[in-house]
Amino acid sequence: MNRYPHQQGIKVHYSPLEAAIRWSNLLEQEINILVATAQMADVCADTLPLWPVVGLNLERLYDAMRNGDLPYGNAGITTKDPALLDAPGLTIRHVDLKQWMAKTYPDQKPGFLFDELERQLHPVINLDTVQALLLQIKTLETQLSNRAQHRQPRPVDCSPNLPPRAETTYLNIVGGLLTLLLGQSPSGVRYSSFNTLASVISALIAHHNGRPGITERTLRAKFAEAKRQLSAPS
Repeated sequence: MNRYPHQQGIKVHYSPLEAAIRWSNLLEQEINILVATAQMADVCADTLPLWPVVGLNLERLYDAMRNGDLPYGNAGITTKDPALLDAPGLTIRHVDLKQWMAKTYPDQKPGFLFDELERQLHPVINLDTVQALLLQIKTLETQLSNRAQHRQPRPVDCSPNLPPRAETTYLNIVGGLLTLLLGQSPSGVRYSSFNTLASVISALIAHHNGRPGITERTLRAKFAEAKRQLSAPS
């Protein structure tokens, strides 16, 4: 993760042109673009022949704002006043832009909106999903353990498990996500930047350390179970 956000041009809010420049990965040319468009009454794809990608992304942003898909406002204050779409103070908040981008263009993750780990993930994979599944498994195991202790007043040697159907479901999902994280498409394109199971575990611990089940030992055990379950005959 970049320790110096200003180097990526990260701001609390952006003008549509600033957002389009960053989306197009042309931050180093921002001054030239802003100078070239300073006297233009209408900045659009047709008026940006030297930077066609910026023009395209700018039109995408305006289209989203006009259709109510992307919140906008004035000087960082969100409003729904359509008159602002032609005002010089039109802005888009960083958090709104990131949420819209993740939903509308999940395959595009510009560095000013998404950190390194978020950019590594394939669009269909979310580490929070894996963490949530493991947390549910841990919670169910704890509940079953408490019930067993309540029924048995004397200490007993038991290893409470999930109901077979629930355990199979969770392990299949976790195993499937692992297959995507570490696999590749039929054409040979990797689904993510994770090359090993160890790198997946390290990322989970880095992002969710301290959460129930998020330890190297537990993750290795659960992932091994998930891989065995997915390879077993259905």
